[in-house]
Amino acid sequence: MDEEFSVDDPTQLLDSASEFAHHPGVQNDATTKDFLDRFPLPVIISALQTKADVPGLENTLAVCLERVFKTKYGGSLIPQYMPFLQVGLKADSQMVRCLACKTVSSFLENFDDKSISAIQLIINYDLYPLLLDCLIYGNELVASAAIDAIKNLAQFPEGMSIIFPANINEVAHLGNLASRCSSLGRARVLSLIVKLFSISGSVASVIYNSNLLSLLEAEIRNSNDTLVTLSSLELLYELTEIQHGTEFLSRTTLQLLHSIISNSSMEGILRSRAMMISGRLLSKENIYMFVDEPSAKGVISAIDVRLGLLDSQDTDECESALEALGQIGSSIQGAVLLLSSFPPAARHIVHAAFDRQGRGKQLAALHALGNVAGENRPEDSVILSGDAEESLRHLIYEVASHSSKLTPSGLFLSALQQAAEFRLAGYRVITGLVARTWCLMEICSKQEIINMVTDPATETTKIGMEARYKCCKAIHRAFMSSKLVSDPALSGIAGKLQEAVQRGPYLTRKHTEAAPVVMTAERF
Repeated sequence: MDEEFSVDDPTQLLDSASEFAHHPGVQNDATTKDFLDRFPLPVIISALQTKADVPGLENTLAVCLERVFKTKYGGSLIPQYMPFLQVGLKADSQMVRCLACKTVSSFLENFDDKSISAIQLIINYDLYPLLLDCLIYGNELVASAAIDAIKNLAQFPEGMSIIFPANINEVAHLGNLASRCSSLGRARVLSLIVKLFSISGSVASVIYNSNLLSLLEAEIRNSNDTLVTLSSLELLYELTEIQHGTEFLSRTTLQLLHSIISNSSMEGILRSRAMMISGRLLSKENIYMFVDEPSAKGVISAIDVRLGLLDSQDTDECESALEALGQIGSSIQGAVLLLSSFPPAARHIVHAAFDRQGRGKQLAALHALGNVAGENRPEDSVILSGDAEESLRHLIYEVASHSSKLTPSGLFLSALQQAAEFRLAGYRVITGLVARTWCLMEICSKQEIINMVTDPATETTKIGMEARYKCCKAIHRAFMSSKLVSDPALSGIAGKLQEAVQRGPYLTRKHTEAAPVVMTAERF
């Protein structure tokens, strides 16, 4: 940096930069220009390079410059300082490298100069390999900033050709990069791949066709390190949450998850995570367009077997298994598969839902039963096929007959008489099941249930009030569309439900008319 831009006493710069960096709200172009008129970028960069030993200076200037470059005016200056950006990406200071990565993001997000190409500048200054170095060798903050910058690069068609070169033997190809890295480096490359996958279906297609998803599966298969495998499973879980990801998560993914769930020698936490990923994947309505039924049944069977081995144990793995089955059962196809196998895998859910021996296990099972019953499905998708419906009814009556409650209505009331979190799950179960005539009749036979779901004082939390009200509306809707509506003996229930629905979900006082108060006049 030239002598003219050197700073002998950085105190004034430090104070002004601190004020700019910590100014509340978003800085605008006018304030940014005013600040840079007093302290030009070369001065700030010089201080950052030569005065890093001044306490607080490096951190303050880094935050200050980050805010400068996020403005349109500041971003427009970045192309003039590409050499310094290049130096920043190679700096020893992790803070400066993080700033440089964030500056690349700001440059790509805000650049609108039509006379030059943003991507060409990235290529001219060889910034992409430096971003990869930051990803692999930087600290956690630097790696995260590098991922964000590369994601922004992928938004440009020309950027895609940099990240995914046609020649797979190129050093910067992500597959080659992963093969040369430590386990931490590979985890970061895989994280980058997942983040890029989330951008759009077209980017996901490029990643899939480049065979990069297989790197994640290979890491899960081949690692003997529990933490590495768990980290890779977390990335796979992220993939299942991406809306356009379903079609690319092939049958081999389910086979991999199946093998983990079935492996008794693996850590329970790995089996639990594999179950949760399977549940998330098979809960998607369109998954059965891309995955054959035997693969889905194989995963369900593996979870079924694990639950059999974990019988009467209230462990995290057992709760994960029940939650996974509930996720699968939230879709129509999944619910049918749970109820159609022999014996039906859903039996674990129904048995655990009304077993008060294990609190965590029971709560997970109640929510799972709510999913299978269709509480979170559209109204026209609640009822399942004939055989599946009969299986569901049979399981609930069977459990009731072997309990002290004797009837399903007794089981439902028992759930509603527990703590608030269990009542919430119980409302979900009834909301889903009451669309069936047999369940509606059970509910109407138990006045205590009607009293609880229609009483606005039953719940004191917002989520509890809303769950109770949704349950009340579901009962009312089922009642009004059934033959029971013409039964004079049930007219009281009809009126109570109607009043509760009109009242709304929240606790409100009944409207009272103003009335005159008559009292004896005070006399002196």
